[in-house]
Amino acid sequence: MTTLLKHTLIVMPALNEEESVAAVVDEVYSKLPGISVLVVDDGSTDRTAERARLAGATVISLPFNLGVGGAMRVGFKYALAHDFQNVVQVDSDGQHDPSGVAMLVDALDSADVVVGARFAGEGDYSVKGPRRWAMIVLATIISSLAATKLTDTTSGFRATGPRAVRLFAEHYPAEYLGDTIESLVIAARAGCTIRQLPVSMRPRAGGVPSHNPFKAAAYLGRAGMALMIALMRPRVPLATEVTSS
Repeated sequence: MTTLLKHTLIVMPALNEEESVAAVVDEVYSKLPGISVLVVDDGSTDRTAERARLAGATVISLPFNLGVGGAMRVGFKYALAHDFQNVVQVDSDGQHDPSGVAMLVDALDSADVVVGARFAGEGDYSVKGPRRWAMIVLATIISSLAATKLTDTTSGFRATGPRAVRLFAEHYPAEYLGDTIESLVIAARAGCTIRQLPVSMRPRAGGVPSHNPFKAAAYLGRAGMALMIALMRPRVPLATEVTSS
């Protein structure tokens, strides 16, 4: 394992993912021997926590559902408290291939946040209709803010370096789409360097999708509202005592 991975924490938000979470944890350990895994059980009503713990992950169980953003903030706080430099979000439904983690973490040498992008030339993942239109508009606006080309601003497969970990431990948004869109806006406006790398996504291994396909049209309006809220919030500066390593 590389030095960077030794100082990296995999954080897996999980809500009622008993069908897949153990297999995902097993795969992470298989492909990244010695890596540390934290499963944040986000108010599950099934055996998610039990199965994650039996698979060898550290588990924090929240008393009620906070959403992905709230669960990730817990993960960032845990990382700081336990001296991890980097955090990588891996979804507990099996869509993220742990083989891509090392690539994302290596890219933290020249960035604070590295996004695993589904629409950057790797794999055949596709989205159509209003949701796809929203993604294009969001990517264009956030690319301008971040001063770099981003094609997939709603991807949750991303690595975060030391400066951004400390920033997100205090300011990671918990609102709808805040964990993706607003977090990038916060990072960009704070002066973080953001990059993207192409990754492949896989079908869910179990559980229930977080977005109902029959409500795809509503996604456009909600995504726009999330971006507007992000831009209206006061800029949060990076802590001066934190330096990249």
